[in-house]
Amino acid sequence: MTLSHAPLVQHHAANAAGRDFIVGDLHGCVEALRYLLREVDFDTARDRLFSVGDLVDRGDRAQCEEALALIDKPWFYAVLGNHEDTLCAVAEGRMPRHRWYGIGGGWAQGLSADALMQYALRLRRLPLARVVGEGVERFNVLHAEFLGSDADLDRANIDMETRDRMLWGRDIVLGSAQAPPRQVLSLTYVGHTPVREVRLIGSQMFLDTGAFIPEGRLTMVEALTTRRWSVSTAEARAHGAATIALP
Repeated sequence: MTLSHAPLVQHHAANAAGRDFIVGDLHGCVEALRYLLREVDFDTARDRLFSVGDLVDRGDRAQCEEALALIDKPWFYAVLGNHEDTLCAVAEGRMPRHRWYGIGGGWAQGLSADALMQYALRLRRLPLARVVGEGVERFNVLHAEFLGSDADLDRANIDMETRDRMLWGRDIVLGSAQAPPRQVLSLTYVGHTPVREVRLIGSQMFLDTGAFIPEGRLTMVEALTTRRWSVSTAEARAHGAATIALP
């Protein structure tokens, strides 16, 4: 069975009422997210949270399923990550489960084929990229990296090679490809490649600070500002994150 796909790129108006935040690769670290949302006094009536993808894998089943439940929150806007794309490939029968387990999908070993398909149906609603606002207030959100322009995103000019780079690419952060300048591509928030600290390379801001790694942290930034927050799961738990309800 091949699942139907959401539009490759989804556009959102600028947030005139509140704030927009972007969070790095979650990998099931929902306790750290709860802590950060409390730290910024997140207001679900006015604020929005964008995710660079990779909600699942690396964590246990409860954590990953709690992360997947976020996509039903009206204030949460994720893009497809390579780990979600892999889940869908397994559900579609295009990849054996053991290959997924090898990159962090072991949490799903007890998940039935029907349950996995239900998750895949929801994940296929996620776009590859989100474009927010216009002009100088515009920013983009995608998973790994992008070598094209704003115009390419607006036209959803994405072939299979570009799609693969948007989900798996690491050339920019590794220095083997040059990021488009801001005159060509608006500030674009990405994750995928763990970095010690948030890194801005050309037009692209890398937010994955290794939340699933014991010494790593989950990072969240406020769009188009220099404000950022990060916390490890251990720190979040020490500050009572387990008792903090999601908004």
